[in-house]
Amino acid sequence: MNRSKYFDYIEEKLNTLAARIEIKGKLNILDLHLHSENFYRDLLNKLFNWKLKNINEFKPNTEAIDLICESNKLIIQVSATCTIEKIKTALNKKIIREYDDYHFKFISISKDASKLRKNKFINSHGIFFDPADDIYDIASILKYIVNLDIDHQREVHDFIKKELGQEIDIEKLESNLASIINILAKENLDKNDQFIEIDSFEIERKISFNNLDDARIVIDDYNVHYNRLDKIYSEFDMSGTNKSSAVLATIRGEYARNLMVKKDGELFYLIIDNIREKIIQSANFFKIPSDELDVCVNILVVDAFIRCKIFENPKNYKYVVA
Repeated sequence: MNRSKYFDYIEEKLNTLAARIEIKGKLNILDLHLHSENFYRDLLNKLFNWKLKNINEFKPNTEAIDLICESNKLIIQVSATCTIEKIKTALNKKIIREYDDYHFKFISISKDASKLRKNKFINSHGIFFDPADDIYDIASILKYIVNLDIDHQREVHDFIKKELGQEIDIEKLESNLASIINILAKENLDKNDQFIEIDSFEIERKISFNNLDDARIVIDDYNVHYNRLDKIYSEFDMSGTNKSSAVLATIRGEYARNLMVKKDGELFYLIIDNIREKIIQSANFFKIPSDELDVCVNILVVDAFIRCKIFENPKNYKYVVA
């Protein structure tokens, strides 16, 4: 599921950042501490629709406060030190008097803060602060993220990938899938140049045999492009590049990996989603409008279905009319 992929990536990156902050802090290397202020400024803005700013932009070296949101009346301290004393000290700084109608929050960026939420703090300036709700750490932030709707979760995933992704993204490799999509996207898909007749009765038998009623409309709509893709594959294979076998093997691999996860139409659409994601993540993918990409991916997966690469074949299945 994409939701699981997004969350796993977010969880890994936030915990990795926390671990690196902890280790570099022990070595008195504080670059990540400084950069994390702006990282968490942007992350919290995306999560909660706040409008946090780094207070250093207009009040350099302000004690106890790192981030401020004037519209939501919030002041936030971002810290790798997670102790009762750290929060007490912040709450009792003179600067807090200037924000007595604000809400104070504390973000622990490297340590678990669950025990701190159970404490009571002397709040001499009377600023709004509830330890149970206003102390955040990685675990509490992840608990919030895991329950986001998928579009919001993906937005957070994409932001973290931009900020914390590797300099050379190991996922961002060239793929044969993307090569085929780049060519297919330039084709006139309205032009019907069928030269090999597909046996619609046989395709219908395979749909019924695999209980793919939910996917029938997609298969029916896109099987007309079999010849177009066959021509592209043939041109590549004649030059010895074997892109067709690589592409079909990739699609079959998605089918095999998810066979025990989903069944029938749900499995068919999961393959489409996963192949689409692989293409987007390919370094050689030329970005095209989302709806055009959907069409091209549907053509690839339906073609693999016709060619016996995914789902079981009924007895004596023969998809090309002799």
